[in-house]
Amino acid sequence: MKKRALHYLILVALVVVVNFFIPRLLPGSPIGTLVGENAQDMTAAEKMGVLDAYHLNDPLPLQFAYYLRDLFTLNWGVSFSRRLPITQLISSAAGWTLLFTCVSLVLYTLIGTLLGALSALRRRRGRDLPLVLGTTLAGSIPPFWIALLLLAVFGAQLGWLPTYGAYSMWQDYHGLARALDVCRHLALPVLAMVVTSVLRYFTTARYSVLSTMCADYVRMARLRGVPQGRVTLFYVLRNALIPVFTMVMMDVGYLLSGSVLIEAVFSYPGLGTLMANAVSARDYPLIQYSFLLSSLLTIAALFLADLLYRRVDPAMEVDHA
Repeated sequence: MKKRALHYLILVALVVVVNFFIPRLLPGSPIGTLVGENAQDMTAAEKMGVLDAYHLNDPLPLQFAYYLRDLFTLNWGVSFSRRLPITQLISSAAGWTLLFTCVSLVLYTLIGTLLGALSALRRRRGRDLPLVLGTTLAGSIPPFWIALLLLAVFGAQLGWLPTYGAYSMWQDYHGLARALDVCRHLALPVLAMVVTSVLRYFTTARYSVLSTMCADYVRMARLRGVPQGRVTLFYVLRNALIPVFTMVMMDVGYLLSGSVLIEAVFSYPGLGTLMANAVSARDYPLIQYSFLLSSLLTIAALFLADLLYRRVDPAMEVDHA
């Protein structure tokens, strides 16, 4: 395990180094990279001030030392497009993205896994074909098409749910009314995410259950006269959920990044919208640290999955012993 932890530490170091060199390898002047289109309106003194603020006039090793200091002290600078500290923008958007993606993750994991297991258990009865076709069709449609369709039908045409934002900006709700308002704004983005993501868990759970049903220990349990319900629950489903657990832990790594397309369609104020707006405004400092945060979270989630996987599947310890 120490060897694998060392691998993850090396990966973190590589991400930090790459994040340092990304803005320095981009074509054009550093001023144009940092400030974007506003660079042409700046005076020479203002440009020099920007270079000094980011230590770009210093030697490269010294720049890297300043970069590490600012990274660990969360002094990530100011967004040129929003004129606010980057840490403030990311922390504000991360809260909405966490709410959106956590609810979506729980729902499409449960729905996809249950439908996949049900399809596998009913495969010989010919009743799983509608499930297979339905989930395949839903998963093959691009996410932005699903989002636009839901927006047009349930938001614009029927008027059942809000079409943008995370809450009603012109209403001063409190308590339960505030929570219900947030849930109404959350409904369409979550539904779009669930529809487009359920296929991965459906196929994983279905294949895993089908493979586990043919395992030797399952056949032995049936030969020993173990009741079918107990075989299905404790011998098949319990072991078939290990690949699903792996997928969940990998998806956790993308929680803060969320879904850029779905958030953009619904104007949901999460990290996806923040990054999309940063790209449109050529706000490179904000793009740089959003990428860094997403990468580090992915690595942390994979490391956590590696630790928990050995508890879920003890055979992993035997294989690596």
